[in-house]
Amino acid sequence: MAHSVAQPSATTPAAPAAVPAKLPIGAIAPWAVFFGILMLVLLYFVGAEQGATSLVSGEGVHEWVHDARHLLGFPCH
Repeated sequence: MAHSVAQPSATTPAAPAAVPAKLPIGAIAPWAVFFGILMLVLLYFVGAEQGATSLVSGEGVHEWVHDARHLLGFPCH
């Protein structure tokens, strides 16, 4: 079985090297803080709401996040 390999010719220019894009920290930091706070709020509602530090009265929040509590291992019964 013969293997053929294409050899670059003298007229073929070399491909430019890939250069990673630089993102300034100042552009990423506000989004990182926003999503960090959002994740903490979601963690609160899934893990702690309807407990000792309940902010919302009733069972509404508990019913909305019931399956997420079990999925993440939070006890609720």
